[in-house]
Amino acid sequence: MDWNDILLLVVSLFLITLVVLQSSKDSIDNAFSGEKSELFNNQKQRGFDLVMSRTTAVTSTLFVVLAVIAMIS
Repeated sequence: MDWNDILLLVVSLFLITLVVLQSSKDSIDNAFSGEKSELFNNQKQRGFDLVMSRTTAVTSTLFVVLAVIAMIS
């Protein structure tokens, strides 16, 4: 294992943890019943939700970049 493989593994575990810790915006009942979902409404994120969302976006971008680097080398 090279250094970039280890870094990719650490970033992927961190990304999985971030996604699991995020709160759900839709209930499971609405997902399977076909009711109108409010998942894609413009809802302002504040506080901890905003930090989690931005951290997840940065981590996922870092994951993609590291995956491309690992594939090239």
